[in-house]
Amino acid sequence: MTDHKLQVRRAAVLGAGVMGAQIAAHLTAAGIPVDLYDLPSDDGPRNKLAEQGRQRLLKLKPAPLASKDLAEFIRPLNFADDLDKLSECDFIIEAVAERMDIKRDLYGKLAPHIRDGAIFASNTSGLSITDLSRELPDALRGRFCGVHFFNPPRYMHLVELIPHSGTDDKVLDLLEDFLTRNLGKGVVRTRDTANFIANRVGMFTMLSTMHHADRLGLGFDTVDALTGPAIGRPKSATFRLADVVGLDTMGNVINTMKDQLEDDPWHAWFEQPAWLKQLIEAGSVGQKAGAGVFRKDGKTIRVLDPASGDYRDTDYSLPEDVKKTLAVKDPGEKLTELARCDNEYTEFLWSIHRDLFHYCAYHLAEIADSAREVDLAIRWGYGWKVGPFEIWQSAGWQAMAELVGRDIREGRTGVEAGLPDWVGEIEAVHSPEGSWAADEARYLPRPDLPVFQRQYQPVRLLGEKTESGDTVHESDSIRLWTLHDDVLIASLKSKMAAIDNGVVDGLNEAIERAESGFEGLVIWQPDGPFSAGANLKAAAEAIQKGDYDSVRELVTGFQAVNLRLRYAAVPSVAAVRGLALGGGLELAMHAAARVAHLESYMGLVEAGVGLLPAGGGLATLAMQIVEDTRAGDTYPLLERRYKQVAMGQVAGSAMEAREMGYLRAHDRIVLHEHELLHAAHHEIRAMAAAGYRPPMAQRQFPAAGDVGVATLRMLLVNMLEGRFISEHDNEIGRRIATVLCGGEIDRGSKVDEAWIHRLEREHFLELCAMDKTQERIAHMLKTGKPLRN
Repeated sequence: MTDHKLQVRRAAVLGAGVMGAQIAAHLTAAGIPVDLYDLPSDDGPRNKLAEQGRQRLLKLKPAPLASKDLAEFIRPLNFADDLDKLSECDFIIEAVAERMDIKRDLYGKLAPHIRDGAIFASNTSGLSITDLSRELPDALRGRFCGVHFFNPPRYMHLVELIPHSGTDDKVLDLLEDFLTRNLGKGVVRTRDTANFIANRVGMFTMLSTMHHADRLGLGFDTVDALTGPAIGRPKSATFRLADVVGLDTMGNVINTMKDQLEDDPWHAWFEQPAWLKQLIEAGSVGQKAGAGVFRKDGKTIRVLDPASGDYRDTDYSLPEDVKKTLAVKDPGEKLTELARCDNEYTEFLWSIHRDLFHYCAYHLAEIADSAREVDLAIRWGYGWKVGPFEIWQSAGWQAMAELVGRDIREGRTGVEAGLPDWVGEIEAVHSPEGSWAADEARYLPRPDLPVFQRQYQPVRLLGEKTESGDTVHESDSIRLWTLHDDVLIASLKSKMAAIDNGVVDGLNEAIERAESGFEGLVIWQPDGPFSAGANLKAAAEAIQKGDYDSVRELVTGFQAVNLRLRYAAVPSVAAVRGLALGGGLELAMHAAARVAHLESYMGLVEAGVGLLPAGGGLATLAMQIVEDTRAGDTYPLLERRYKQVAMGQVAGSAMEAREMGYLRAHDRIVLHEHELLHAAHHEIRAMAAAGYRPPMAQRQFPAAGDVGVATLRMLLVNMLEGRFISEHDNEIGRRIATVLCGGEIDRGSKVDEAWIHRLEREHFLELCAMDKTQERIAHMLKTGKPLRN
């Protein structure tokens, strides 16, 4: 442990259950080997339980491991034989069962083995950190706190950091830096109150939802139709979310609230409903058990009817007038309309919003340093687009306060607690000065730890001061801008950053301006994916009209701008996060370097719509295959790369993308998505400082030729005969083989990029003209899913 950065050379996770094993998996993504502990086994190998936890990581979906190869860096151990190995670890996190007696017993045994300087933390979701700290010796207590990951740890952005009164402030700063920089998390510091912030507010929201659904006679499926994307929350909504989290886990959180929050004005609601108790007793605890509130019968999803205890078919339909109200864009207008309570649906929606506002305001001084922590915890931990206070503020702070106050005065809330005085004394909880701290009666600025200086474009809350840089050039398709420096940033403005002629023109403008007056060029999207590929809708419209000249123009132009990017006089970096598919990936492949967020999903997926990559992606792969196999047989790698493209495989992480050749060995992978711009800028400056020179153009390389084509096509024959692929899959696959191998020319013949580009264009346009390809494109546009015809 240093004064400025926590150096974790080895970590330990205590508890190999669902959470513990997945925390271990995420630590390996950061390059940290992990000791995974569990109870000793009396049946077979002593480390059997920990090993089973490790093996489960290879099967879980979504994948906890960024690469399956990382499982070998998790060492299974047990509490009886291996506690002495804790002395090798710099960071130790406990994730055993949520029972105070079990944790206390374990703490007494492990404390003597934790070395000086190591940090110890609990992943408890709601037990008192202060009570747990009392089981530790004084020398360790200052290095102990709560570090609460959310499930699944790899994908959920939130980590709550919970000190007790004796936690060293320096330890908290080091942990916040480590969790942010090394693990890519959004850290929210919370107070040591029951269930902390996210689960306190999130679980209250679920209990309020259950209370009003029962009061108004709404089914669980109807509630999910009302509380998902329709109000800015995830598709999992309320009861589907409960199944994903685990009904047993939800039951534990409710019990904690009931036991520890007796003075809470809403305490009467902190009770497990009868249907929840019955499901838990029956073992139907949600997704992990195959049944919960929802159950899949064959291909049909059914929902529990709490009145009968039976499952019925789901019905997510809503009345048209309710859908019309939900479609209102203005938050104030929408919530005012809901507050009229014209029917059971609008009364339900207003009631859960009113209760949420009331609860958050009433408890803000108790649970959080400011409103910022509440909103970020719910955004990051529960996946809401905006937090509770942001919803309130966007609808008009005082207008909503008056409506909530009206219901309190008229006894509609079911509780006697009123709104705190500060609500009427301010106009907003978030402002350019910071976020409202109820116990200090002032606005607190954003945290200013050095690690946050690496986030050039961080998450901003409604009302906060924003920084959007200096615009250099802007069109309908692209924005070129800087962060007040000499690195040009290109951000695509099309939906899903789809590539069309306007984007191609914009990229040409970006390269021209970068070469004439900037140190380099970064391609980065402020929102959404890097790029989901070509604008399929525009292409389909042109194909339908038989306007193949327009399609040829786009393909030729896209190939040309990608080549221009590759051979530009200044360095370029593609800063990738989220989807980089088809043409989007081809764009990234032509940059001088790539910086990718761990959660980048890359693939040349054109085969799914009956096409093949035609933006230089196959030419790039062909050159890379030669480069990567100079000292050996090219065929094994050629076959792997061919299968990736022909099967439309998508990497499940940036690490998998590197294994697939879409990221190269020198490309950087970062775990925090908001550090992408920071890393990209540093890459530009490093290349420039080293006297960047672009690769020499028109390099020739040996093609796999006719032998390669014939060998790859044999794979297709076997798959076609086995009915693993359709005739049209076979047609596409044959053409991909032809292009990737440089055509049916003699093996070893020298070709260049222009040669492969010509083949890409020819076969792409010929596929466009085929009926089955057009059927695939139409199906994708209609359903968002590939058609195998």
